[in-house]
Amino acid sequence: MENSSDYILKVSNLSVTLQNQKILDNVNFKVEKGTTLAVLGPNGAGKTVLFKTLLNLVPYEGKIEWEGKVKIGYVPQNIAVGDIPISVKEFLSFRDGTDVASCLDAVRLEGKDVSDKRLGILSGGQLRRVLIAWALVDNPNVLLFDEPTTGVDIGGEEPILVMLNELKKSKKMTILLITHDVHIVNEYSDHLLALNRCVTFFGESKEIMNPTVQRTLYGETVCVGAPQR
Repeated sequence: MENSSDYILKVSNLSVTLQNQKILDNVNFKVEKGTTLAVLGPNGAGKTVLFKTLLNLVPYEGKIEWEGKVKIGYVPQNIAVGDIPISVKEFLSFRDGTDVASCLDAVRLEGKDVSDKRLGILSGGQLRRVLIAWALVDNPNVLLFDEPTTGVDIGGEEPILVMLNELKKSKKMTILLITHDVHIVNEYSDHLLALNRCVTFFGESKEIMNPTVQRTLYGETVCVGAPQR
């Protein structure tokens, strides 16, 4: 029998309509505590809108049930920092009482080398780590991450994914991440939610290597109503 205390999030019959256009249609899934859920789908599938809905930033129909003591950190896909004359230290210190050195250490950045640099001159990998540090300031137990390796050079992607995995274990976090990368799904997530406005697959991430599942993911959209697990 299912134990409801094992789940940090339950989404039931979730639909979102924006500007008279249906963005999400009857989405159902659950997230177990301490796991990583990968959200996969083509451009325009509603992935980022789903995250905004989970953060209660857009109107919706249906039910979103977070565990009572949930605290959420959010790392967006893109943030325009090129012309912002602000250092990493100043950025992280916007929240009172922030231990900048500890934040940077948590994301495997050497504070003395990075904290005085302007955001706009950081490498893609450094910037992603700083944004993760920002999301971790309030010690969340859930991290929403939109495209973990956006703007990161090849070779810098894997260390960020390894770091996220280590953070999940050390801080006992639950992670929801949006990705287009099958490798990320297969190697760094426990469960997969495939979206194309509706749910086309929901189950264990290892199933992404199943040819039948791949046809579902990349072929004609086939919606499913209820969680498959």
